[in-house]
Amino acid sequence: MTRTPLAPAPPAAERPTRAPAVLRTVAIVACVPYVTLKTAWMAGSTIGIPEGSVLLGNRATLGLVNGVTVLMDSAVVVLALLLTRPWGLRVRTWLLAFPLWVAAGLLSPIMAGFPLQLLVSAFGGTTSADTAAEPFLDDWVFGVVYGGFILQGLALGALFVRYARRRWAVLWQSRLRDLPAAPSARAAAAAGALAALLPAVMHLLWMCGATLGLSARRIDERATDFHVLEGVRLAFVLTAVAGALLLTFGRHRASSLPVKVPLGAAWVGSGALAAWGGWLLLASLMPQDDRFNRSTGLLPLTYAVEMIAGVLLIGAVVSQLRRRGA
Repeated sequence: MTRTPLAPAPPAAERPTRAPAVLRTVAIVACVPYVTLKTAWMAGSTIGIPEGSVLLGNRATLGLVNGVTVLMDSAVVVLALLLTRPWGLRVRTWLLAFPLWVAAGLLSPIMAGFPLQLLVSAFGGTTSADTAAEPFLDDWVFGVVYGGFILQGLALGALFVRYARRRWAVLWQSRLRDLPAAPSARAAAAAGALAALLPAVMHLLWMCGATLGLSARRIDERATDFHVLEGVRLAFVLTAVAGALLLTFGRHRASSLPVKVPLGAAWVGSGALAAWGGWLLLASLMPQDDRFNRSTGLLPLTYAVEMIAGVLLIGAVVSQLRRRGA
C-alpha cells in the first residue's frame, strides 16, 4: 500500500496563531469604557463629572466634542478589523495608513505620558486636578479612559507591525544604505525640521517653567504633571525630526542602521506633532468667556506650526518610501 507523505509543517513565522484575534479583541473591548462614558454624557448623564465642573457650562459644545471623539474611538474597531481580516490586505494604502498614522499620533503621547504622570504622583508630585480652581472630572475617569487608550495603542501597534511585515516588508526591512536618494524627501524633511524649531523651543520653555503664551488660568493651575507632559511633547518633536532626517539624509552617516528604526520614529513622532498640534489648535481657538482663560496668539501659533511640521515630516517619509518602492 502506497502512503501519501504528509505535507511539511509551515515555518513558525507563517503558522496561524490566535494572537491576531486576541489583539483584535483587546483593541475593541478597550474602546467600550470610553464610548460608553461619552455616550452617557451625550444622553445627559453627569457620571464622572463633579458639581461645578467647567464641562457643565456649555452643554452644546460638550455634546459636539463628545460626538466627534466617539467617532474617532469607534474608528479603532474598523482599524482592528482591517488589520486582521483577509480583505484588509486589499484596502488602498492611503485609506489604511492615514488613520493609523493619526491613531499612532494621538495614542503614543498618552501611552508615554500617563504612566509618567502616575509615577510622578506616586512620588509626591502634584497634578492639575490638585491646583485647578474649578473641578473638571473625577479621578477615576482618567484611569479608565487613559487605561483603555493604552490598551488600544498596544494592540493596534502589534497588529500594524504584523500587517506591515506581510504587505510592505520590502520597503522597511533593509538598511539605510539601500535607500535611493530622494531630493523631494530631503526638502520636506529639512522644511519640517525648521518648522519644528518653534514648538521644540516652546515646549522646552514651558517644561522649564516659562509662562510665555499661556493664559492666566493655565499659569495658576500648572503642576508637576504639566512639566512632565511638556517634556513628553518635546521628546516627540525631537523623535520626529531625528527619524525623518536619518531616513532622508542618513544613507552615508548611518548606512548600517535598519530602516525600521528611523521610519518608526518619524512615523510615530510626526503623527504626534500633527494630531496633537491640530487638536490643541482647535481647543485654543475655542471662544473663552473671560480674559482669565484666554491665551496669547503665541499659543495657537505654536500648535499650528507643530501641526504643519508633522505634515511636512510625514510627507518626507512618504516621498522616501515611494522612491524606494519605485
